[in-house]
Amino acid sequence: MEKVDLLVEDTEVYNSYLKQFINADVYIKGTKIYYVDTEHRHELEAVRVLDGRSFKMLPGFIDIHMHIESSMMTPVSFGKRAAECGVTTLVSEPHEIANVMGVEGIHEMINGAKDSPVDIYYGIPSSVPSTNEELETTGGVIGLAQMKQLMQEDGVVCVGEVMNYRQIVKGDELEITKFLDYLEEEVPQAVIEGHCPSLVGLDLAKFLYRGIDGDHTEHTLQEIKERFQNGMFVELQEKMLRPEILDYIREHRLYEHCCFVTDDTMADKLKEQGQLNYVVRRAVEMGFPLNEAIYCASYTPAGRMNLRDRESLAPGRKADFQLVKAEDCASFEPDYVFKDGREIYHLNELDQKTEPYRFPDHFYRSVHLDSISAGQLEPRLEMDDGKAEVRVIEVNDGRTQTGERRVQMQVKGGRLQWQDSGCMLAAVLERHGKNGNIGFGFVTGDCIKRGAAATTYFHDHHNLMVIGANPDDMLAAARRILKQNGGICTVQNGKIKAELPLPVCGILSELSADEIGVKLSRVRKSLEELGYRHYNPIMSLCTLGLPVSPALKLTDRGLVDVVKGKIVPLLTETMCN
Repeated sequence: MEKVDLLVEDTEVYNSYLKQFINADVYIKGTKIYYVDTEHRHELEAVRVLDGRSFKMLPGFIDIHMHIESSMMTPVSFGKRAAECGVTTLVSEPHEIANVMGVEGIHEMINGAKDSPVDIYYGIPSSVPSTNEELETTGGVIGLAQMKQLMQEDGVVCVGEVMNYRQIVKGDELEITKFLDYLEEEVPQAVIEGHCPSLVGLDLAKFLYRGIDGDHTEHTLQEIKERFQNGMFVELQEKMLRPEILDYIREHRLYEHCCFVTDDTMADKLKEQGQLNYVVRRAVEMGFPLNEAIYCASYTPAGRMNLRDRESLAPGRKADFQLVKAEDCASFEPDYVFKDGREIYHLNELDQKTEPYRFPDHFYRSVHLDSISAGQLEPRLEMDDGKAEVRVIEVNDGRTQTGERRVQMQVKGGRLQWQDSGCMLAAVLERHGKNGNIGFGFVTGDCIKRGAAATTYFHDHHNLMVIGANPDDMLAAARRILKQNGGICTVQNGKIKAELPLPVCGILSELSADEIGVKLSRVRKSLEELGYRHYNPIMSLCTLGLPVSPALKLTDRGLVDVVKGKIVPLLTETMCN
C-alpha cells in the first residue's frame, strides 16, 4: 500500500472552489496536499493519523498587508504568535525599520525571518521617507537604485504601499514615480500596494493609472464604491468593518475583489485578541458569511500576491492548514496549525524557547542624542510679550487622522503660556544623527491630560517624540527613552508609570510576544490613566508624526499641513498687548 506522511481522517474540509465544507479524508505527502478522498476509500497508508471528526479543516490564513515592526516584535516572535492564530503566510512591509536603517534594515528583517515557523514574504518599501526630506528626517532613504535591487531579492512579492499619493497624482517627479515607470516597462505584472485615504474621482483614476491597484486605508462607503467600481483590490482592516461596507460587499458579491488584512497590530492587542483571525471573526460576527470570510482570508489574498501554491486545500497545493473545533468554527481559534505538512502549533503544548536573532551591534545604538536638557523641550519666540494664535493638533477618538484647531495663548518673556490652555506641549527630536532638528507643536482633544509620554516608535521617521502637561515630566520621559536606547514610556510626577524598552533600532524588542504584550498593555493602561481617550491610544500617540495621514502632524521639521504637503508655522498670528 502506498504511504503518505499524514492523514487527517474524517474531517470537514473547506473547499475554496465550492466555498463550502466537504467531509473527506485528507492525505498529506511531504509539504503538499496529496489527496482529498471524499469517498473514504482508505487506499493509502499514513505514518501519522489525526482524528478529524470533531474539527473543521481550514486553509492557513494569509495576511498580505501588515508590518511586523508595528507589533514591536522581531520576525520570529511575531511568526510564532501568528501561527497560534492559524496564520501561515505573512506579507510584511518593513518600511518602519527602513526609515531607521535603510536597505540594511530590510535585509536584516529578511534574515531575521528565516527561522520563523510561518512564511514571511516582503513588500519593497516604496516611500522612505514617507514624504520627503523637507518634511521629515529619517535614518535611511530608499531610492530608485535600492528599489530595483530589492525587487530581485528572494521573498519579495510586491511593492509596498505607495504613501505619498498626493504628490503622485500631481505628477511630481519622485523616486517612486521613477520606479513605477521602470516597473511599467520591465515588470508590468508587479503587484503594487497603495495608500490613498480620501482619494476620489480623477485623482483616484490617476493613482490607478500608475498601476497602484490595492488599498487598505480607511474610507467612507462612497470612497469604497469608487474603488470597487474602478477595479481596485480592497483590503479590509478592522476599522473598515462597518455595516454599510460589509452590506455593500454582500449585496454585490464582491468577495473576489477583497480580502482581510491587519495592517498594524499592537503587541497588547496581538496577545489579547489575535492576529488576522480576530479581523475575520469580527467580520463574521457582523454578518459577513462564514464561508466567504474564510475565502477572503485565504484564497483571495493568495491570488493577489500570486501565491497560488497555497490558495486552497487541494492536491498539489501547500499543506498549510488549521484544525478548528467544528462546534466553534467561527471563533477561528485553532487547536492545530500545520505549515508545509509540519505541525507548528498545538493548543496547550508548551512553547519551545528559541534564541532571538542577533541584529548587528549598531542596531542597538540607534538613538544618536548625547543628552536632553529642559531648554530643548520648549519653543522660544522672537516676541517678548503679547498674545498669539497657535496651530494645535486635535486628537479625536474613533480615528487616527487628526484635525487642526486654533488656540489663543499668552506670551511672556518669549514663552508661550500653554499650561492652562487645555493643550499638551509636544517636541520631536531628530535622533538619527543627521541635523539635530527639534520640531514643536501642541496637542489637544482626546490625548493625555497630565503627566507625559515619550517614544522613539513614532511613525514613520521614528524620531524621539515627547508630549506632556509639564516640562519636568517631559524631561524625565525623554531621558528615560535615551537611557534605554529607544522605547516607549509614560511618566507622572517624575516617576515612570509604565515602559517598554525597544533596543533594536528604537522600534523592536527581543522579548517574547507575551512579554511584549504584557508590557505594552501596561503602557496603554497608563496612557488612559493620564487621560487618553481613544480606541487605540498607542497607535494614536505614535502616529502624531505621520505626515501622510491628515490633517496636521508634527515631525522634527515642525508642523506639517498634510493636505498641502508643507511645513506651516506654529503661530498663525501674533498680537501685542
